[in-house]
Amino acid sequence: MAKVLGMGNALVDALVRIDNDNVLTEQKLPKGSMQLVDWESSERIMKAVDHFPRSQASGGSAANTIHGLAKLGVETGFIGKIGEDEIGDFFKHDLEEAKVNPLLAVSKTRSGLALALVSPDSERTFATYLGAAVELSAEDLKLEDFMGYDFFHIEGYLVQNYQLIETAVKLAKEAGCKISIDLASYNVVEDNIEFLKRITKQYVDIVFANEEEAKAFTAKEPREALDDLAEITEYAIVKIGSKGSMVKHNGKVYTAGVIKADSIDTTGAGDLYASGFLYGLIKGYSLDRCASIGSITAGNIIEVIGAKMDNQRWDKIYKAIGQ
Repeated sequence: MAKVLGMGNALVDALVRIDNDNVLTEQKLPKGSMQLVDWESSERIMKAVDHFPRSQASGGSAANTIHGLAKLGVETGFIGKIGEDEIGDFFKHDLEEAKVNPLLAVSKTRSGLALALVSPDSERTFATYLGAAVELSAEDLKLEDFMGYDFFHIEGYLVQNYQLIETAVKLAKEAGCKISIDLASYNVVEDNIEFLKRITKQYVDIVFANEEEAKAFTAKEPREALDDLAEITEYAIVKIGSKGSMVKHNGKVYTAGVIKADSIDTTGAGDLYASGFLYGLIKGYSLDRCASIGSITAGNIIEVIGAKMDNQRWDKIYKAIGQ
């Protein structure tokens, strides 16, 4: 079976369930926002919430997708950068436990930590310390890391480092990989539109976008945006929330609805959709079935807090996709 290599921000997600929003006000964190913070602020917020229940898991968009693929039985690897600390050790161990090959560079800077404060109404507020994660550079990449993989998956959040992305996609192509990108966030697309368009047209085979990202990329509504994306890439995927998703390949459009789900936290929905879709593609399934598997993996992740699922839920997914 085909192997998938991912590259992204190596972050540990610390999920804290707060019992009211006072702590958000006290820490000057606008509810529902994603704020980048320094280490001192991260520590201060951690201290302020240390009496609340907390869980942690390796995170970052591409790492979530790769973890999902590994759970579906695909051989995977992940390129990222961590610090020499407890958080970095946890990230590496979490990958290894899921049988993901960790291709991790190490920095003197502390490892990245995304602190997600989950309010009683399920709204998430992020205080993210990127740390070592954003120090991943073109110099850290080697052709041999890409050899033997068939797909290379990257997250749009890395786009602040043009040289890193450009070097990575060139090495991936040299190694014979198909390249997929998840556009990550509409503001990331808006801020880097020229670069993203050029890279997608030159190197990318598969694009994942939600409707906001697709609009930021094409200035069009989902259906027309799908056509525009399909002109510059082999597989264009536009996710339209509760209306499901659309895929266009070789001039033909495929669709899938969503599964019935009791949403409590949307963290990782797009990441796990990509896991399900790429798994279907690797298995040689029809594209509407690939999209349906994406709906199944995404529909299950939104029923749990965070971007990781226990074995019981994975068993439910295996059954639903006929594994």
